[in-house]
Amino acid sequence: MTTNVPVPSREELVRRAQDLVPLLQKNAVWHEENRRLHDDTLEALGDAGFFKLRVPKRYGGFEVDTATLNAVLVELARGDGAVGWTTSVWNIPGWMVGMFPDAVQDEVYSTPDVRVCGTLSPGGQAVPTDGGYVVNGRWGFISGALHSHWQEIIAIAPTPDGQGMWPVAALVPLSDLQVIDDWYTMGMAGSGSVTTVANDLFVPAERVIPLVSILQGQSHSPASAELPIYRNPLLGVANASSAGTAIGLAEAAMENFLERVGTRKITYTDYAHQAEAPVTHLKVAEARLQIDQAAFHADRITRTADEKAATGAEWSLLERARTRADIGAICRLTKSAVDALSLASGGSSAYSSVPIQRITRDIHVVNLHALMAPDTNNELYGRVLLGLEPNTQYI
Repeated sequence: MTTNVPVPSREELVRRAQDLVPLLQKNAVWHEENRRLHDDTLEALGDAGFFKLRVPKRYGGFEVDTATLNAVLVELARGDGAVGWTTSVWNIPGWMVGMFPDAVQDEVYSTPDVRVCGTLSPGGQAVPTDGGYVVNGRWGFISGALHSHWQEIIAIAPTPDGQGMWPVAALVPLSDLQVIDDWYTMGMAGSGSVTTVANDLFVPAERVIPLVSILQGQSHSPASAELPIYRNPLLGVANASSAGTAIGLAEAAMENFLERVGTRKITYTDYAHQAEAPVTHLKVAEARLQIDQAAFHADRITRTADEKAATGAEWSLLERARTRADIGAICRLTKSAVDALSLASGGSSAYSSVPIQRITRDIHVVNLHALMAPDTNNELYGRVLLGLEPNTQYI
Protein backbone atom coordinates (compact mmCIF):
# COMPACT_ATOMS: atom_id res chain seq x y z
CA MET A 1 0.00 0.00 0.00
CA THR A 2 1.26 3.46 -0.93
CA THR A 3 1.41 6.23 1.63
CA ASN A 4 -0.77 9.27 1.03
CA VAL A 5 0.62 11.87 -1.36
CA PRO A 6 -0.20 15.60 -1.40
CA VAL A 7 -3.47 16.22 -3.25
CA PRO A 8 -3.36 19.14 -5.71
CA SER A 9 -6.18 21.66 -5.56
CA ARG A 10 -8.91 21.70 -8.19
CA GLU A 11 -7.39 24.86 -9.61
CA GLU A 12 -3.98 23.23 -9.92
CA LEU A 13 -5.37 20.12 -11.63
CA VAL A 14 -7.35 22.24 -14.08
CA ARG A 15 -4.24 24.29 -14.81
CA ARG A 16 -2.31 21.09 -15.52
CA ALA A 17 -5.04 20.02 -17.94
CA GLN A 18 -4.99 23.40 -19.66
CA ASP A 19 -1.22 23.14 -20.03
CA LEU A 20 -1.68 19.85 -21.89
CA VAL A 21 -4.10 21.27 -24.48
CA PRO A 22 -1.41 22.28 -27.04
CA LEU A 23 0.17 18.82 -26.88
CA LEU A 24 -3.20 17.09 -27.25
CA GLN A 25 -4.16 19.30 -30.18
CA LYS A 26 -0.83 18.50 -31.84
CA ASN A 27 -1.28 14.74 -31.30
CA ALA A 28 -4.98 14.61 -32.21
CA VAL A 29 -4.41 13.72 -35.86
CA TRP A 30 -1.94 10.98 -34.84
CA HIS A 31 -4.47 9.63 -32.34
CA GLU A 32 -7.13 9.41 -35.02
CA GLU A 33 -4.90 7.92 -37.70
CA ASN A 34 -3.41 5.31 -35.36
CA ARG A 35 -6.65 4.62 -33.47
CA ARG A 36 -4.97 4.87 -30.07
CA LEU A 37 -3.27 7.45 -27.84
CA HIS A 38 0.33 8.52 -28.45
CA ASP A 39 2.95 7.48 -25.90
CA ASP A 40 3.73 11.16 -25.32
CA THR A 41 0.09 11.75 -24.45
CA LEU A 42 0.06 8.87 -21.96
CA GLU A 43 3.27 10.11 -20.36
CA ALA A 44 1.89 13.64 -20.05
CA LEU A 45 -1.35 12.39 -18.49
CA GLY A 46 0.64 10.36 -15.99
CA ASP A 47 2.99 13.22 -15.15
CA ALA A 48 -0.02 15.45 -14.50
CA GLY A 49 -1.44 12.89 -12.06
CA PHE A 50 -4.56 12.21 -14.10
CA PHE A 51 -4.40 8.44 -13.55
CA LYS A 52 -4.73 9.09 -9.80
CA LEU A 53 -7.81 11.33 -9.82
CA ARG A 54 -10.31 8.82 -8.40
CA VAL A 55 -7.85 6.46 -6.72
CA PRO A 56 -8.13 6.24 -2.91
CA LYS A 57 -5.55 8.28 -1.01
CA ARG A 58 -4.35 5.18 0.81
CA TYR A 59 -2.97 3.98 -2.53
CA GLY A 60 -1.36 7.30 -3.37
CA GLY A 61 -4.37 8.67 -5.23
CA PHE A 62 -6.05 12.06 -5.13
CA GLU A 63 -9.62 10.92 -4.34
CA VAL A 64 -11.04 14.04 -6.01
CA ASP A 65 -14.75 14.83 -6.21
CA THR A 66 -16.70 14.60 -9.46
CA ALA A 67 -16.78 18.38 -9.96
CA THR A 68 -12.98 18.38 -10.10
CA LEU A 69 -12.93 15.41 -12.45
CA ASN A 70 -15.43 17.13 -14.73
CA ALA A 71 -13.42 20.35 -14.84
CA VAL A 72 -10.26 18.44 -15.80
CA LEU A 73 -12.06 16.44 -18.50
CA VAL A 74 -13.49 19.59 -20.11
CA GLU A 75 -9.95 20.84 -20.67
CA LEU A 76 -8.58 17.50 -21.88
CA ALA A 77 -11.44 17.14 -24.37
CA ARG A 78 -10.86 20.71 -25.50
CA GLY A 79 -7.45 19.44 -26.58
CA ASP A 80 -8.73 16.18 -28.06
CA GLY A 81 -12.07 14.51 -27.47
CA ALA A 82 -10.54 11.03 -27.62
CA VAL A 83 -8.21 11.89 -24.74
CA GLY A 84 -11.05 13.32 -22.66
CA TRP A 85 -13.23 10.30 -23.37
CA THR A 86 -10.56 7.70 -22.63
CA THR A 87 -9.57 9.45 -19.41
CA SER A 88 -13.20 9.56 -18.31
CA VAL A 89 -13.57 5.84 -19.00
CA TRP A 90 -10.45 4.98 -17.00
CA ASN A 91 -11.93 6.93 -14.09
CA ILE A 92 -15.19 4.94 -14.08
CA PRO A 93 -13.94 1.30 -13.96
CA GLY A 94 -11.04 2.70 -11.92
CA TRP A 95 -13.58 3.93 -9.37
CA MET A 96 -15.29 0.54 -9.48
CA VAL A 97 -12.08 -1.12 -8.26
CA GLY A 98 -12.79 0.45 -4.89
CA MET A 99 -16.01 -1.58 -4.63
CA PHE A 100 -14.04 -4.85 -4.59
CA PRO A 101 -12.52 -6.43 -1.45
CA ASP A 102 -9.43 -4.74 -0.03
CA ALA A 103 -7.14 -7.62 -1.03
CA VAL A 104 -8.21 -7.21 -4.66
CA GLN A 105 -7.54 -3.49 -4.49
CA ASP A 106 -4.08 -4.20 -3.08
CA GLU A 107 -3.38 -6.36 -6.15
CA VAL A 108 -4.71 -3.87 -8.71
CA TYR A 109 -3.17 -0.77 -7.16
CA SER A 110 0.25 -2.41 -6.81
CA THR A 111 0.86 -1.18 -10.38
CA PRO A 112 1.86 2.51 -10.41
CA ASP A 113 -0.54 4.70 -12.41
CA VAL A 114 -2.70 1.65 -13.02
CA ARG A 115 -5.29 2.02 -15.78
CA VAL A 116 -8.50 0.00 -15.67
CA CYS A 117 -10.84 -0.16 -18.66
CA GLY A 118 -14.23 -1.81 -18.80
CA THR A 119 -17.86 -1.96 -19.76
CA LEU A 120 -21.27 -2.27 -18.12
CA SER A 121 -22.70 -4.62 -20.76
CA PRO A 122 -22.85 -8.36 -19.98
CA GLY A 123 -20.81 -10.01 -22.71
CA GLY A 124 -19.94 -13.38 -21.24
CA GLN A 125 -20.83 -16.34 -19.07
CA ALA A 126 -19.19 -17.12 -15.72
CA VAL A 127 -19.42 -20.77 -14.66
CA PRO A 128 -18.63 -21.55 -11.01
CA THR A 129 -15.65 -23.81 -10.41
CA ASP A 130 -13.40 -24.64 -7.49
CA GLY A 131 -12.06 -21.34 -6.11
CA GLY A 132 -13.72 -19.07 -8.63
CA TYR A 133 -15.27 -18.96 -12.09
CA VAL A 134 -14.41 -19.96 -15.64
CA VAL A 135 -15.35 -17.08 -17.93
CA ASN A 136 -15.97 -17.07 -21.66
CA GLY A 137 -17.10 -13.92 -23.42
CA ARG A 138 -16.58 -11.01 -25.74
CA TRP A 139 -16.79 -7.33 -24.85
CA GLY A 140 -16.86 -4.47 -27.35
CA PHE A 141 -16.24 -0.72 -27.15
CA ILE A 142 -13.48 -1.12 -24.55
CA SER A 143 -12.00 2.38 -24.63
CA GLY A 144 -8.36 2.59 -23.61
CA ALA A 145 -7.87 -1.19 -23.60
CA LEU A 146 -4.63 -0.90 -25.59
CA HIS A 147 -3.10 1.12 -22.77
CA SER A 148 -4.75 -0.59 -19.77
CA HIS A 149 -3.44 -3.02 -17.17
CA TRP A 150 -6.79 -4.45 -16.01
CA GLN A 151 -10.31 -4.75 -17.38
CA GLU A 152 -13.58 -4.84 -15.51
CA ILE A 153 -15.82 -7.31 -17.35
CA ILE A 154 -19.51 -8.11 -16.90
CA ALA A 155 -20.72 -11.69 -17.22
CA ILE A 156 -23.83 -13.67 -16.37
CA ALA A 157 -23.43 -16.13 -13.50
CA PRO A 158 -25.71 -18.28 -11.29
CA THR A 159 -27.12 -16.56 -8.22
CA PRO A 160 -25.80 -17.83 -4.86
CA ASP A 161 -28.92 -19.96 -4.34
CA GLY A 162 -28.55 -21.51 -7.79
CA GLN A 163 -32.14 -20.66 -8.65
CA GLY A 164 -31.45 -17.96 -11.20
CA MET A 165 -28.87 -15.91 -13.08
CA TRP A 166 -27.53 -12.42 -12.53
CA PRO A 167 -24.76 -10.17 -13.87
CA VAL A 168 -21.47 -10.09 -12.02
CA ALA A 169 -18.46 -7.79 -12.37
CA ALA A 170 -14.99 -9.27 -12.50
CA LEU A 171 -11.51 -7.76 -12.59
CA VAL A 172 -9.03 -9.49 -14.90
CA PRO A 173 -5.54 -8.55 -16.10
CA LEU A 174 -5.60 -7.28 -19.67
CA SER A 175 -2.85 -9.77 -20.44
CA ASP A 176 -5.35 -12.59 -19.81
CA LEU A 177 -7.63 -11.36 -22.60
CA GLN A 178 -7.35 -11.52 -26.36
CA VAL A 179 -7.54 -8.10 -28.02
CA ILE A 180 -9.39 -7.82 -31.35
CA ASP A 181 -8.24 -4.75 -33.27
CA ASP A 182 -11.60 -3.81 -34.77
CA TRP A 183 -11.91 -0.11 -33.89
CA TYR A 184 -12.44 1.44 -37.33
CA THR A 185 -14.95 4.23 -36.78
CA MET A 186 -16.17 7.60 -38.00
CA GLY A 187 -15.35 9.30 -34.71
CA MET A 188 -13.54 8.89 -31.39
CA ALA A 189 -11.01 6.78 -33.28
CA GLY A 190 -8.22 7.80 -30.91
CA SER A 191 -9.97 6.15 -27.97
CA GLY A 192 -8.92 2.73 -29.30
CA SER A 193 -12.20 1.18 -28.14
CA VAL A 194 -11.36 -2.33 -29.29
CA THR A 195 -12.98 -5.67 -28.48
CA THR A 196 -11.59 -8.07 -25.88
CA VAL A 197 -12.22 -11.82 -25.58
CA ALA A 198 -11.96 -14.34 -22.74
CA ASN A 199 -11.47 -18.03 -23.55
CA ASP A 200 -11.89 -20.42 -20.62
CA LEU A 201 -10.42 -17.80 -18.32
CA PHE A 202 -10.21 -18.65 -14.63
CA VAL A 203 -11.07 -15.74 -12.36
CA PRO A 204 -10.59 -16.14 -8.58
CA ALA A 205 -13.77 -15.77 -6.57
CA GLU A 206 -12.50 -12.71 -4.68
CA ARG A 207 -12.28 -10.80 -7.96
CA VAL A 208 -15.97 -11.37 -8.78
CA ILE A 209 -18.82 -9.41 -7.18
CA PRO A 210 -22.51 -8.90 -8.07
CA LEU A 211 -23.07 -6.00 -10.45
CA VAL A 212 -26.14 -4.96 -8.46
CA SER A 213 -23.99 -4.09 -5.45
CA ILE A 214 -21.89 -1.71 -7.59
CA LEU A 215 -25.00 -0.22 -9.18
CA GLN A 216 -26.35 0.51 -5.71
CA GLY A 217 -23.04 1.80 -4.33
CA GLN A 218 -22.58 -1.06 -1.88
CA SER A 219 -18.84 -1.57 -1.43
CA HIS A 220 -17.30 -4.94 -0.56
CA SER A 221 -14.37 -3.05 0.94
CA PRO A 222 -14.51 -1.93 4.59
CA ALA A 223 -11.83 0.67 3.83
CA SER A 224 -13.64 2.11 0.80
CA ALA A 225 -17.00 2.13 2.55
CA GLU A 226 -15.66 4.90 4.79
CA LEU A 227 -14.74 7.17 1.87
CA PRO A 228 -17.14 9.82 0.55
CA ILE A 229 -16.43 9.00 -3.12
CA TYR A 230 -17.87 5.50 -2.54
CA ARG A 231 -21.19 6.69 -1.15
CA ASN A 232 -22.72 7.00 -4.62
CA PRO A 233 -24.43 4.55 -6.99
CA LEU A 234 -22.53 3.59 -10.12
CA LEU A 235 -24.70 5.42 -12.66
CA GLY A 236 -24.55 8.66 -10.70
CA VAL A 237 -20.77 8.39 -10.73
CA ALA A 238 -20.63 7.36 -14.40
CA ASN A 239 -22.87 10.22 -15.54
CA ALA A 240 -20.90 12.76 -13.52
CA SER A 241 -17.69 11.35 -15.00
CA SER A 242 -18.89 11.54 -18.62
CA ALA A 243 -20.16 15.09 -18.94
CA GLY A 244 -16.81 16.82 -19.34
CA THR A 245 -15.90 15.19 -22.65
CA ALA A 246 -19.03 16.43 -24.45
CA ILE A 247 -18.66 19.95 -23.07
CA GLY A 248 -14.95 20.04 -23.87
CA LEU A 249 -15.67 19.04 -27.47
CA ALA A 250 -18.21 21.86 -27.78
CA GLU A 251 -15.74 24.34 -26.31
CA ALA A 252 -13.15 23.16 -28.83
CA ALA A 253 -15.62 23.70 -31.67
CA MET A 254 -16.33 27.24 -30.47
CA GLU A 255 -12.64 27.97 -30.11
CA ASN A 256 -11.89 26.64 -33.60
CA PHE A 257 -14.78 28.56 -35.15
CA LEU A 258 -13.73 31.86 -33.56
CA GLU A 259 -10.13 31.36 -34.65
CA ARG A 260 -11.16 30.96 -38.29
CA VAL A 261 -14.08 33.37 -38.57
CA GLY A 262 -11.87 36.45 -38.81
CA THR A 263 -10.13 35.15 -41.93
CA ARG A 264 -13.23 33.99 -43.79
CA LYS A 265 -15.74 35.66 -46.06
CA ILE A 266 -19.15 34.31 -47.02
CA THR A 267 -18.78 33.11 -50.58
CA TYR A 268 -21.32 34.32 -53.13
CA THR A 269 -22.37 37.21 -50.89
CA ASP A 270 -21.13 40.76 -50.34
CA TYR A 271 -19.81 39.87 -46.86
CA ALA A 272 -16.04 40.22 -46.96
CA HIS A 273 -15.88 39.06 -43.34
CA GLN A 274 -18.10 36.33 -41.98
CA ALA A 275 -18.11 37.98 -38.55
CA GLU A 276 -20.08 40.93 -39.97
CA ALA A 277 -23.10 38.85 -40.97
CA PRO A 278 -26.14 38.75 -38.65
CA VAL A 279 -26.59 35.05 -39.40
CA THR A 280 -23.15 34.47 -37.87
CA HIS A 281 -24.09 36.47 -34.78
CA LEU A 282 -27.20 34.35 -34.31
CA LYS A 283 -25.38 31.03 -34.77
CA VAL A 284 -22.56 31.91 -32.38
CA ALA A 285 -24.95 33.19 -29.71
CA GLU A 286 -27.15 30.12 -29.98
CA ALA A 287 -24.20 27.75 -29.78
CA ARG A 288 -22.70 29.61 -26.81
CA LEU A 289 -25.97 29.44 -24.90
CA GLN A 290 -26.33 25.73 -25.62
CA ILE A 291 -22.84 25.05 -24.27
CA ASP A 292 -23.69 27.11 -21.18
CA GLN A 293 -26.90 25.11 -20.73
CA ALA A 294 -24.92 21.88 -20.99
CA ALA A 295 -22.61 23.18 -18.26
CA PHE A 296 -25.66 23.72 -16.03
CA HIS A 297 -26.62 20.05 -16.37
CA ALA A 298 -23.04 18.97 -15.67
CA ASP A 299 -23.00 21.13 -12.56
CA ARG A 300 -26.27 19.61 -11.39
CA ILE A 301 -24.99 16.04 -11.80
CA THR A 302 -21.66 16.67 -10.10
CA ARG A 303 -23.21 18.77 -7.34
CA THR A 304 -25.73 16.00 -6.58
CA ALA A 305 -23.02 13.34 -6.54
CA ASP A 306 -20.64 15.38 -4.39
CA GLU A 307 -23.28 16.50 -1.91
CA LYS A 308 -24.55 12.94 -1.50
CA ALA A 309 -20.96 11.75 -1.06
CA ALA A 310 -20.27 14.35 1.61
CA THR A 311 -23.41 13.66 3.63
CA GLY A 312 -24.04 9.99 2.90
CA ALA A 313 -27.65 10.81 2.05
CA GLU A 314 -29.62 8.30 -0.01
CA TRP A 315 -30.35 8.96 -3.67
CA SER A 316 -34.02 9.09 -4.55
CA LEU A 317 -35.25 7.25 -7.63
CA LEU A 318 -36.04 10.61 -9.23
CA GLU A 319 -32.50 11.87 -8.62
CA ARG A 320 -31.05 8.72 -10.17
CA ALA A 321 -33.24 9.07 -13.25
CA ARG A 322 -32.47 12.78 -13.48
CA THR A 323 -28.73 12.16 -13.82
CA ARG A 324 -29.50 10.00 -16.86
CA ALA A 325 -31.64 12.83 -18.25
CA ASP A 326 -28.92 15.37 -17.47
CA ILE A 327 -26.22 13.49 -19.37
CA GLY A 328 -28.63 13.05 -22.27
CA ALA A 329 -29.33 16.79 -22.27
CA ILE A 330 -25.60 17.50 -22.23
CA CYS A 331 -25.11 15.30 -25.29
CA ARG A 332 -28.04 16.82 -27.17
CA LEU A 333 -27.06 20.42 -26.41
CA THR A 334 -23.38 20.03 -27.21
CA LYS A 335 -24.09 18.16 -30.44
CA SER A 336 -26.51 20.90 -31.49
CA ALA A 337 -23.90 23.56 -30.73
CA VAL A 338 -21.14 21.71 -32.59
CA ASP A 339 -23.39 21.02 -35.58
CA ALA A 340 -24.35 24.69 -35.85
CA LEU A 341 -20.73 25.85 -35.69
CA SER A 342 -19.65 23.17 -38.13
CA LEU A 343 -22.28 24.11 -40.70
CA ALA A 344 -21.33 27.76 -40.32
CA SER A 345 -17.64 26.96 -40.93
CA GLY A 346 -17.95 26.77 -44.70
CA GLY A 347 -16.65 24.34 -47.30
CA SER A 348 -13.03 24.77 -46.23
CA SER A 349 -13.83 23.09 -42.91
CA ALA A 350 -14.25 19.78 -44.74
CA TYR A 351 -10.46 19.47 -45.00
CA SER A 352 -9.00 16.99 -42.53
CA SER A 353 -6.53 19.66 -41.38
CA VAL A 354 -9.38 21.68 -39.85
CA PRO A 355 -10.16 20.35 -36.33
CA ILE A 356 -13.88 21.10 -36.37
CA GLN A 357 -14.59 18.24 -38.79
CA ARG A 358 -13.08 15.76 -36.32
CA ILE A 359 -14.86 17.40 -33.40
CA THR A 360 -18.17 17.05 -35.25
CA ARG A 361 -17.62 13.36 -35.81
CA ASP A 362 -16.48 12.80 -32.22
CA ILE A 363 -19.55 14.45 -30.68
CA HIS A 364 -21.78 12.40 -32.97
CA VAL A 365 -20.24 9.18 -31.67
CA VAL A 366 -20.60 10.34 -28.05
CA ASN A 367 -24.34 10.78 -28.70
CA LEU A 368 -24.55 7.16 -29.88
CA HIS A 369 -23.46 5.77 -26.50
CA ALA A 370 -26.31 3.71 -25.04
CA LEU A 371 -26.08 5.29 -21.58
CA MET A 372 -25.84 8.82 -22.96
CA ALA A 373 -28.42 8.76 -25.77
CA PRO A 374 -30.79 11.72 -25.18
CA ASP A 375 -34.06 10.09 -26.26
CA THR A 376 -33.55 6.91 -24.21
CA ASN A 377 -32.64 8.91 -21.12
CA ASN A 378 -35.58 11.29 -21.53
CA GLU A 379 -37.95 8.35 -21.78
CA LEU A 380 -36.58 6.90 -18.55
CA TYR A 381 -36.86 10.25 -16.77
CA GLY A 382 -40.40 10.69 -18.03
CA ARG A 383 -41.42 7.26 -16.75
CA VAL A 384 -40.19 8.08 -13.26
CA LEU A 385 -41.77 11.55 -13.32
CA LEU A 386 -45.09 9.87 -14.15
CA GLY A 387 -44.79 7.44 -11.26
CA LEU A 388 -43.94 4.39 -13.35
CA GLU A 389 -41.22 1.92 -12.46
CA PRO A 390 -37.95 2.31 -14.39
CA ASN A 391 -37.56 -0.28 -17.12
CA THR A 392 -33.85 -0.74 -16.47
CA GLN A 393 -31.52 -1.59 -13.61
CA TYR A 394 -29.00 0.93 -14.97
CA ILE A 395 -30.26 3.81 -12.89
